[in-house]
Amino acid sequence: MLHGLEVAFGLTNTTLEWIRSFVTDRTQQVSYCGRLSPIQRVLFGVPQWSVLSPLLYVLYTAKLELIVACHGLRLHIYAGDCQVYLNMSVEDVPVAVSKFAACVVDINAWLSACRLRLNAAKTQLFWIGLIQLLDRVDCHNVLVLGTCVAISDTARDLGVVIDRELSLAAHVTAVCLSGYNQLCQLRLVV
Repeated sequence: MLHGLEVAFGLTNTTLEWIRSFVTDRTQQVSYCGRLSPIQRVLFGVPQWSVLSPLLYVLYTAKLELIVACHGLRLHIYAGDCQVYLNMSVEDVPVAVSKFAACVVDINAWLSACRLRLNAAKTQLFWIGLIQLLDRVDCHNVLVLGTCVAISDTARDLGVVIDRELSLAAHVTAVCLSGYNQLCQLRLVV
């Protein structure tokens, strides 16, 4: 990370040394039931709950956007979750799947080099568009790093359930179900 900050962002001298002191020579200890574990050195990561940590994460993952852009795709990152997306016609679905697969291979290589991991089991894929066009898409799963990922009808993004037609019907249903469950819990209190 420090090398990347120096090379990619031009941080030098005092600024780089200040960040180096923030992320190196740290230790941690766990207290449980009044007992302390041995002190251990922290070899990776940044301190949580600090003001600087989100900025360092953004700087650390900045190259990811370049990798995705090289494949003609777009990237959205929020709090460690990444969304890769692209716009295409129904006829271009096989090309899009091929581009996506190649992009994921490159992303995985970069993540491995940065001591991070792509969790293919948590990967969700779905098509968004008009129902007339979605009915013409003949791709129901995609191979992601050796794992067959089925195309979903919905996905959750920042607490909102997004469906393939962007109708919000799935989100409204989820909110109503949650509200109903909360009301049932209140009934037990009364």
